[in-house]
Parts: sequence; C-alpha cells; structure tokens
Amino acid sequence: MAKKPAKADPNYKVIAENRRARFDYAIEDDIECGIILTGSEVKSLRENPSNIAESYAAVEDGELWLVNSYIAPYDRAMFKHEERRRRKLLANKRELSRMWNETQRKGMTLVPLVLYFNHKGIVKIKLGIAKGKKNHDKRETEAKRDWGRQKQRLLKQG
Repeated sequence: MAKKPAKADPNYKVIAENRRARFDYAIEDDIECGIILTGSEVKSLRENPSNIAESYAAVEDGELWLVNSYIAPYDRAMFKHEERRRRKLLANKRELSRMWNETQRKGMTLVPLVLYFNHKGIVKIKLGIAKGKKNHDKRETEAKRDWGRQKQRLLKQG
C-alpha cells in the first residue's frame, strides 16, 4: 500500500475520485499503478476535469488496461487525444498475475478508486480488487453508517 504524503506537499493532488465504488463494491485490497498518458492528457489533467466513475480495469493478454475513463480535451494541444481511449496501466509482473488470478474468481473485478498526482508530480491510479455488493449488503452498510452518525450525535449531546 502506498503511503499518503503530507498535506503541505504541493505536488500531491487528487484529480478524480470514484466515490460510488465503496458503496457499490466491497473492496478487499488496493494497488497503486502508473498510467501511460500522452502530453495533452497530462496537461488536461492539471487544468480540466476528468472522470473515472464509469471506468473499470481489465487484464487482457498479460497487460493491464483502464477502459472508459474520461479525460477532457486540451484546447491548446497541437496533437489532440481521444477522450475515452483505453489507457495502459503499469504494474509489476507479480501484482499483474495476482490481479489476473483475483478477477478469475467469481464476482471479483478491478475498480479504479482514485486518480492523482503523487508527491513527485507523476499521475498514478489506485485500483481496488473488489466484489460487487448485493442490495441487502448496501442497505446494511448504510444502516451501519447511519447508526455511527447517530451514536456520535448522542455522545456529543450527553
């Protein structure tokens, strides 16, 4: 697992976050991966919005790919990029084989959690190895969260 950099670090910046992932999936483990981008994509990530909410990662032919992620077009670029192209992710062989084994199990998937600039200013993505939740699991999670909030209110009052 990657260490979280200090808050004062000027290079660390969250670009896009998939907030819905923890609600829809039970995250078992997370992995930090690099991502291969073109120059206009990196410049666009520094200025324009992006979205990883509808995207997913897949292991195909021994390579890891990020599918259906959105990076807004960069207007001042000489060579424009496709907004929703497949982007190759970088992981070592051991992590890649582990991810492939996990996704072959029933119901496991690779879900992007956060896209960010790390403390060196390099774009990284955090993938979660997750299992989809059923509706009753989602209700149970929401009930626990509500009870935690109510308990905090009661402790604060009393």
